[in-house]
Amino acid sequence: MNNTGNKRAPSMWAMASGVALCGLSIFALPGDAAAQALKPASSPSFSSKEMQMVAPALESYTQVLLLGDVWVRPDLSPRDRSIVTLAVLIARNQPLELPFYLNRALDNGVTPGEISEIITHLAFYSGWPNAMAAVSATRPVFAKRKITSKQLPSAKVQLLPLDKEADDKRAKSVDENFGKVAPGVVQYTTDALFRDLWLRPGLAPRDRSMVTVSALVASGQVAQITYHLNRAMDSGLTEKQASEMLTQLAFYAGWPNVFSAMPVFKDIFAKRTVGATGM
Repeated sequence: MNNTGNKRAPSMWAMASGVALCGLSIFALPGDAAAQALKPASSPSFSSKEMQMVAPALESYTQVLLLGDVWVRPDLSPRDRSIVTLAVLIARNQPLELPFYLNRALDNGVTPGEISEIITHLAFYSGWPNAMAAVSATRPVFAKRKITSKQLPSAKVQLLPLDKEADDKRAKSVDENFGKVAPGVVQYTTDALFRDLWLRPGLAPRDRSMVTVSALVASGQVAQITYHLNRAMDSGLTEKQASEMLTQLAFYAGWPNVFSAMPVFKDIFAKRTVGATGM
C-alpha cells in the first residue's frame, strides 16, 4: 500500500470520530425538524389529530399496533428496539422522525454517548450525508436535555483489544478478493473500520453489530448481512433477539426489506444450530 494513503487515513478517522461530537454544535436544524425536536417525548412526529386529518387508519395503527403492541413485545428490550429504530432512521435518512425516537431512546436507557457512537458508526455504513442529517436532528434534542459534549465519547479513546488472528484472516480474504479492484477501500476497511471504528468502546460490540445489521436490512444490503449477523451473535445477540429485530424492522424498514433478509437470517440460525449440536 502506498504511503500517501496511510498519511491521509488519520484525518479521515478524525472526521468519523468527530461527526457526532463537533457536528452537534455546528449544524443548523431545518425548521420542521427543529419543531419536532421541541415536542414532548410522548408524542409522535405528528399529533394524533394531525394524522387523523390525513390518515385515520394510520393513526390507529401507530398508537394501538406499533407503539401499543410491537414496542412491548418481550423478546427485545425497549432499549434494543430504540437502537434498531434509530439505526433504520439514520440509514434511510429520515431526520424528521428522529427527535421523537431519540427522546424515546434516551428514556429507554440508551445513553447520549451511545447515540453519538451510533451516528458516527453509520457515517461509514450509510454515508456521511446521512450521519450529518442525524447530527442536525440530534443537536436540539441534546440541547433541550442539557446534554453536552462532556457526556460524549471523545474523538481519541483507548480502543478495545483487537482479535488479531481473526482480523488478519478477514483482512486477507478481503485483500485477495478486492485488493486489485479498490485498494483504497480495502485499506480503509481494515485501518479505519475494523481496527479503529469497531474498537471504540462507547458502543458495546453486540450493539454496534446490531446497528450494522439493522442498517443493512433497512438499506436492502442482503449480501452483507451474513458476516455481520454472525458477528452480532458471536458478541451475545441471541436468536430470539435477532428474530425480534426483524419484527421491529418490518415496521420501520418495510416488509419487503425484511422478507428479503429473512432467508439469510434463517440460514444463519440453521447453521449455528447445527454447529452447536454437532449434528
